[in-house]
Amino acid sequence: MKIKWAMLSLVFIFATVLTGCEPLKVLDPKGPQARTTADVIMISIWTMAIVVVVVIALYVLIIRKYRASKQSDEYEPPHIEGSLKLEILWTSIPILIVAFLSFVTVKSTYEVEAIPKGYKEEPLVIYASSSNWKWHFSYPEEDIETLNYLFIPTDRPIQFKLYSYGPISSFWIPQLGGQKYAMADMVNTLNLAADVPGEYTGRNANFSGEGFAQQTFSVKALSPEEYDEWVNEVKATANPLTEEKFKELLEPGHLGQSTFTGTHLGFSPPPAGHHPSTKETDSEGDSPAEEKGEENPDENNMSNMNH
Repeated sequence: MKIKWAMLSLVFIFATVLTGCEPLKVLDPKGPQARTTADVIMISIWTMAIVVVVVIALYVLIIRKYRASKQSDEYEPPHIEGSLKLEILWTSIPILIVAFLSFVTVKSTYEVEAIPKGYKEEPLVIYASSSNWKWHFSYPEEDIETLNYLFIPTDRPIQFKLYSYGPISSFWIPQLGGQKYAMADMVNTLNLAADVPGEYTGRNANFSGEGFAQQTFSVKALSPEEYDEWVNEVKATANPLTEEKFKELLEPGHLGQSTFTGTHLGFSPPPAGHHPSTKETDSEGDSPAEEKGEENPDENNMSNMNH
């Protein structure tokens, strides 16, 4: 009786505490890439839940059916031969489960790697570079740059070009999509989109030193009209980004949010190993690395994608 009340108390405590928790960000998607990732997570959870429930039910059935009985000491149970059908059944079921999850994972990986479909405008390209322990966002189309915050338009694909001025970082906006590495000697491409205006949180999800836990940035998705107003306001009020100022920003440490006109791409360009998406290569011909006769060191760019 005491054990029963102790278990009920634990259930009540957990239910009370978890009621005040926010939902997992990855299960609250605000864009097509994030929805695909959330769907895969839920499919995996439900598949594993079914397996666990079936295994527990079979366990209870077996220990009840074949438990020790009050038979006499001379009792000998009947001899039972193995069943080929059962052997095939419990061997094929795990194979089918693994094959199903593999198919879902591979299919979704190609979907989240590609430029989101269904949008009229071309992707907005943003160069996202990391340093200890900051994020620098360069908008070459608008010729502006921000530090530790990001404004993006809704209903338009966003194509991030990721690289690092220090150790490997992992660029991640949980409500918009999966994470991908930003490294010093190459540029990775991450395609995202936001369908819902709002404020989201991004961060470095890879340990890169003592200050990585605070290497976060805010993301604000605006309507196209509001986004244009923000761009015009930045161009009218922000100070220009100089090479000396950028070198100062690269020094290790934590800084607040800053806004500049101009970008660092002119005097401190991204690494030469630029790896465009498949769509870019098909439409524009050879990648920059191929034009220069360089080898593409990242033939398997999808290995950097974490759902």
